[in-house]
Amino acid sequence: MPTVLITGCSSGFGLEIARYFLARDWNVVATMRTPRADILPPSPRLRVLALDVTNSESIRRAVEEAGPLDVLVNNAGFGLAAPSELTPLAAVREVFETNTFGTIALTQAVLPQFRQRGAGVVVNVTSSVTLKALPLIAAYSASKAAVNAYTESTAIELAPFGVRLCLVLPGRSPESRFRENAQRHGLEHEAYADLVNEVLARFADTASPITHPQDVAEAVWRAATDPSAPMLIPAGADAQAWAAEAGGLH
Repeated sequence: MPTVLITGCSSGFGLEIARYFLARDWNVVATMRTPRADILPPSPRLRVLALDVTNSESIRRAVEEAGPLDVLVNNAGFGLAAPSELTPLAAVREVFETNTFGTIALTQAVLPQFRQRGAGVVVNVTSSVTLKALPLIAAYSASKAAVNAYTESTAIELAPFGVRLCLVLPGRSPESRFRENAQRHGLEHEAYADLVNEVLARFADTASPITHPQDVAEAVWRAATDPSAPMLIPAGADAQAWAAEAGGLH
């Protein structure tokens, strides 16, 4: 029975991905900063582990406790909304520390076992904002775009060893807690008031296509289980539309 380790399982996409794999009889190692077993269906195939992807010792312990893995899903991350000129550098470093460096650090910790075994899949969940420039999320977009580039390059290196790396790019998902968990800086500045109001109205629009957590879980499942899946998989109707505009990805 294959085993998947998923980060950021306390809510949103990570929680839905964990449920999806559990329902398909996989062994699931669901990780979160503060472990909560009560949010997932009870199962002998489920383990909930503490993991802070910004802490090297936490990564070492989690990988050791998880044991042999078949798939790693890097989903942990948070948002950052701010005009670029008003974004504190400390906030930029923090979003990169989790979204980018945390993903790289955990991937580096798992890749040796995949390479030595000659099998394994890494699925990195980034964002469709890497396909289309949007205002007020420059640092966040950059942190996710960096993961895209890292994944594409690393995939070339690991392909001779039978290891695959894939990207799942979700769109806007009002059902997740992304907006509530995002850091905000400078949104009240009068120079950016009109732009902020326009962006917030667009985000609250319920008529436009959106991404559901199930869309992301299905895309991650495809990336993990289908060797013929493309490296970049947009998840959600809006993400798929943007991908088509950006060059016809499917």
